[in-house]
Amino acid sequence: MTDKPVASVSMLVPEQCCAPMVDTHVHSVASGHAFSTVEEIVAAARKRGLEGVAITDHGPALPGGPHLYHFMALRFIPPFIDGVRVLRGVEANILDDGKLDLEEKALLQLDIVLAGLHDGCGYRGANASEHTRAMLQVMEHPEVDIVSHPGNPAYPIDYAAIVEQAIRTGTALEINSSSFTTSRKNSTPNCLEIARLCAEKGALIAVGSDAHISSGVGEFTDAVAALNHAGVRPEQVVNRNLKALVAFLQRMGRRDLHAQT
Repeated sequence: MTDKPVASVSMLVPEQCCAPMVDTHVHSVASGHAFSTVEEIVAAARKRGLEGVAITDHGPALPGGPHLYHFMALRFIPPFIDGVRVLRGVEANILDDGKLDLEEKALLQLDIVLAGLHDGCGYRGANASEHTRAMLQVMEHPEVDIVSHPGNPAYPIDYAAIVEQAIRTGTALEINSSSFTTSRKNSTPNCLEIARLCAEKGALIAVGSDAHISSGVGEFTDAVAALNHAGVRPEQVVNRNLKALVAFLQRMGRRDLHAQT
C-alpha cells in the first residue's frame, strides 16, 4: 500500500524557518513571457513587507528573452525604490560545459546571478550524468551565486553530488516556490530531497518565488514548508533578510554591494 500523496507541503509541519525578507527570483516583462514592470514588482514587494527583491530576467538564449543590452542597462535602475532594495540580476541559462548565455562584461555589472537549465536554450545534455556534470561545472563559474530550480524533473541530476559541490563552492541551491504549484510539474519530491540533503550536509539555500507577475512576488508558502519539513536551519537560508543576502553575495565576490545597502 502506497502512502497517500501530500496535497500541499504547507500542511507537513509547523513553521521553523520564517519566510525570507528578500525575493531572489522574479521576472519582469523583459523576460518576454512575464507580465509586470519593475515598478509593479517593487510595489508588490513593498506591500508584502519585503526588504528587497531581485529582478532576474532570463538570459538572452531563452526564446523571447532580453538582449545583452538589457542587462548592460540595468544600471539605470536605482538601488532603492520606495525603500525596497532592488537587486539587478539575471537567471542565466546553463549551456554545455557549464557555460552561461550572458557575457562576462554583463555578469560583472550585476548584483546577483542565478543559473538554471531551461528548454530551448542550446543546452544539449541528454541524461542525468550530463545534466549533473553541467550543473557541477556551472557552480565553478566565478559569477554564479545561486542554482535555480535544481529539482526540475526534466533534468534529473545526482542530488548528493550537487549538494556536495554547493558546499565546496559556497553556491546556494534554490528551493523554488513555483515548483510546488505552477511550474515544473512533479518537482515536489525532488525539492524535498534537495532540502533534506541541504539540511543534513549544511548547504546554503535560496528561496525564490519565480514570480512572473507581481501578485506572486514574495509567495514562499510551500518552499518554506519544505525547508521546515527537511529541518533546514534559518541560518542556511541566504535571503532570510537583506543583511544576510548582502553578506552572502559579498562572500561570492560582489564586494561593492555594501555601499548600496
